[in-house]
Amino acid sequence: MKKQAIVTGASKGIGYALTNDLLNKGYKIIGTSRSGIIEDFGNKDFNSLSLDLSKPSSINNFVKQIENGEIKIDLLINNAGIGPDLGLDLPEINTYQSTIDVNVKGTVLLTEKLLSSIVNGGKILNVSSKMGSINHCENFDSVAYRMSKSALNMYTKILSNRIQNRISVAAIHPGWVQTTISKNGANARLTPAESSSRILEYLENKFENGDFWDAEDNVKLEW
Repeated sequence: MKKQAIVTGASKGIGYALTNDLLNKGYKIIGTSRSGIIEDFGNKDFNSLSLDLSKPSSINNFVKQIENGEIKIDLLINNAGIGPDLGLDLPEINTYQSTIDVNVKGTVLLTEKLLSSIVNGGKILNVSSKMGSINHCENFDSVAYRMSKSALNMYTKILSNRIQNRISVAAIHPGWVQTTISKNGANARLTPAESSSRILEYLENKFENGDFWDAEDNVKLEW
């Protein structure tokens, strides 16, 4: 029987690459985007659904579709995230609020509501960032983004402690990847496909409950 995965933010970048690679590995995938429209992978095992993490009503509607379909999840990849203040020195109210709403509140609420649909022995992988590591923080830019990833890391650790006997949870830094999340994304070291390959290598071979892993350098990170 094929394993079922949910990948949030699957319409582009890392999420799109992860979805493509997981389909090639034989998974059934539900990919999400705000519009629910994702470029066709030409695979009957792919289904796209609308999900806006900034809106509790959208989260509730998405979860109802999972529950009503009696879908059992083997893998949840919380990839969706935004970074409107990346590169900015000072916090700004609108971008600060939207970043926290999506990267923290929405991700946490979605995950909590999906826990009952995740199978025993399932996995949750939160796509975080080295920029959320307090130990590695040497700069002062991107306040909301950094704080949101620090909060996501804390949630990862809390959740890994709470459900460790049923589901394993880890956070991962995907590396500096060529995406549209920041203005300098085109200059990044890794393509989405390269990042996806490293993430899945970790997921399949090195995944440990409570981890914070650097997929680019292939090492465990300090929180």
